[in-house]
Amino acid sequence: MDDLLARYRPYLMMLVLFIGTLAGTIFLLRRPDASPTVTMITATPRPTATTASIIVDVRGAVNQPGVYTLPIGSRVQDALARAGDVTSNADTRALNLARRLNDGEQLYVPRQGETTPIPTASTARGVPTATRVPSKININTATVAELDTLPGIGPALAQRIVDYRTQNGDFKTIEDIKKVRGIGDALFNQIKDLITVQ
Repeated sequence: MDDLLARYRPYLMMLVLFIGTLAGTIFLLRRPDASPTVTMITATPRPTATTASIIVDVRGAVNQPGVYTLPIGSRVQDALARAGDVTSNADTRALNLARRLNDGEQLYVPRQGETTPIPTASTARGVPTATRVPSKININTATVAELDTLPGIGPALAQRIVDYRTQNGDFKTIEDIKKVRGIGDALFNQIKDLITVQ
């Protein structure tokens, strides 16, 4: 019997070791999981975006003239709404209500029969000199900015007018402006009293 035990002892030791390893592995795999770790993620508050704004001076035939702060991208129509809209004797034919406003701009709404004043400019001595704009825009000499003030004419169409004039020469009559792509009879009827050729 002792011979038998001595002969199989290494096999028995390996069997015990194998059973112990197997039992340990099963124990570890069947053990209940520890409670899951909860990670708290707090959102970092984003800085509040300040809405960029512009300041516009609204004057002339409006119910509440004054200086107004408007969001960037505001149009002439937005500024007039903030100023309590135009008065009954306002002449808005020369205003492009869809034109975007710039910071520091003065928007003047003329009264019927009045020419539009340009904001006063200072001379070298600091004495203000008032000038006035002609009541009609000469489409043969007007800049893109001047043409942009016409109702229904935006910056792109104003640029097309200047490009057409550069390529084809001066307009002979105001009706010639209809040759510019994008200006039809309806738009021409809106601006015909506000333009001239010289």
